[in-house]
Amino acid sequence: MNKEKVLNRIEQEWKIFLESFKGLTDNIMMESGAVGYWSVRDVLAHITTWEEEALKFFPLILKGEPIPRYTRYGGIDEFNAREQERKQHLSLKLVKRQLVATHKSLMSFLEECPDTAFTSKSRFLKRLRLDTVNHYREHVNQIARWRAEGYINQH
Repeated sequence: MNKEKVLNRIEQEWKIFLESFKGLTDNIMMESGAVGYWSVRDVLAHITTWEEEALKFFPLILKGEPIPRYTRYGGIDEFNAREQERKQHLSLKLVKRQLVATHKSLMSFLEECPDTAFTSKSRFLKRLRLDTVNHYREHVNQIARWRAEGYINQH
């Protein structure tokens, strides 16, 4: 897998992610229940959190250094819950702005990474897929299911 293909795939999946909530009103995006008890707004904040984590830890991975484990928070679920609580007060407008800005920062960072980081078995590429392509797709599928279940019929 080469760098250009990886970056193109990330952008392709990112666009699909953005489409997953297109057309939803602000009120609907704030309602809990889209993904578990999370609202779509919560999902956007969550995606931003993991892109922030990627930006924090990719430099360490590129240097071959270890990254801290999420067990220090009690596991990934506890980390996610803590981050959601930390971002709960943010307006939908701010969450959307942070989502776009963080993604832009991530893509700029990735553009500057050496081509060798994008080799098929690299630790960097594995984490990149988890924090981007796979993560976007997971939540796209959840939002699609929620939309298909007729949330709009309830409004």
